[in-house]
Amino acid sequence: MEPQPTEPLASTRPLASTGPAGSAGAAARALETVFRLETPRVVAAVARVVRDVGIAEELTQDALVAALEQWPGDGVPDNPGAWLMTTARRRAVDLVRRRETYARKLAEIGRDLHSTAVPAPPEEPPAPDDIDDDLLRLVFTTCHPVLSAEARIALTLRLLGGLTTAEIARAFLAPEPTVAQRVVRAKRTLATKNVAFEVPYGPDREARLGSVLDVIYLIFNEGYAATAGDDWLRPALCEDALRLARLLSGLMPKEPEVHGLTALLEFQASRAGARTAPGGAPILLRDQNRRRWNRMLVARGVTALARADATLTGAPGPYALQAAIAACHARAYTYEETDWRAIATLYGLLAVRSPSPVVELNRAVAVSMTEGPGPALELVDALTAEPALRGYHLLPSVRADLLLRLGRTAEARTEFERAASLTRNARERELLLRRAGECG
Repeated sequence: MEPQPTEPLASTRPLASTGPAGSAGAAARALETVFRLETPRVVAAVARVVRDVGIAEELTQDALVAALEQWPGDGVPDNPGAWLMTTARRRAVDLVRRRETYARKLAEIGRDLHSTAVPAPPEEPPAPDDIDDDLLRLVFTTCHPVLSAEARIALTLRLLGGLTTAEIARAFLAPEPTVAQRVVRAKRTLATKNVAFEVPYGPDREARLGSVLDVIYLIFNEGYAATAGDDWLRPALCEDALRLARLLSGLMPKEPEVHGLTALLEFQASRAGARTAPGGAPILLRDQNRRRWNRMLVARGVTALARADATLTGAPGPYALQAAIAACHARAYTYEETDWRAIATLYGLLAVRSPSPVVELNRAVAVSMTEGPGPALELVDALTAEPALRGYHLLPSVRADLLLRLGRTAEARTEFERAASLTRNARERELLLRRAGECG
């Protein structure tokens, strides 16, 4: 069993044109792929124009509807993402122009009501640490403190991760209507509070940093192990999250947790090429060909982790601790060389620093490698009553693996089957059912 990241948890080749006679089915499939890959960038670019993330999402949806209407007859464009971006931005510019025209008419009507005009304040020069990146602006905007922590994460996963309401609910182990309400209220709140679409400076930036790190982490996780769908990996999400983490490292070089998160994502991304078979089936950590791990990304992870240590002034934070765990895996050239004792110790520290039942589940996996499956099974059984893990498929999956190692094959088979019934990812379900069949 591959230890998973410590919180609940997406091929990006260009699409060929289907030509003038392209079928509706081909257009729909292309649009579904483009929707997953391009929606965050389109929403972010449109939000920069209209200054409202809710309206930006609506305009992006309008562009998607236009594509669904035009592509079956005209064929899928050579660059579908650029087509969507252009269409959405044109609609955004039209909306802004209509607003400006309306505002000018109001100004003309009210001109005689004021005896003197109030001069506009001079524009402030850009700050020296400003970064011109729409996705990063979108992250900081959706992580504004006027929103609750749950709403920030749900909205960001919706807009940047491209996750459906059902997928977000699955990741949070929360009811779908609850998540839907959070997203709607969050967009409404940002609009009514006139939250600026920007990367803030100084104390405002620091106040949002924790939430920004959390959502970048969750976006990466959705790409690293998708909660639903036909693919276990969604590489585009991993790439976006890693790029954002690297940007933050340059933006906030004295923040150890920023470097810790960057290190964690570098280490995790280094395994991507070895985590699936040619057909897309998942490969567990112990079965991966480590020669396929990207050693350049491992080296980047080591560098980022060293920066986290160098800027640390107290106890390491949760992302630095997780990066240290990932480093233990990265340093082992074979599964047998893994320093599981160090990993178990680090998970113990993480359980104190950031307690959660999922951290305890990960710690149990590490304990099974140092003390055996028996003591680990006791830890896992103690988690079965946790409400947050009631529908979490990795709990019966870990339990099944431990039971199998103890020779209790019938029980292991039942648990693998239960885990398969809980996951909504087709590839992971196939893996779990295969393991259940191997129990005899």
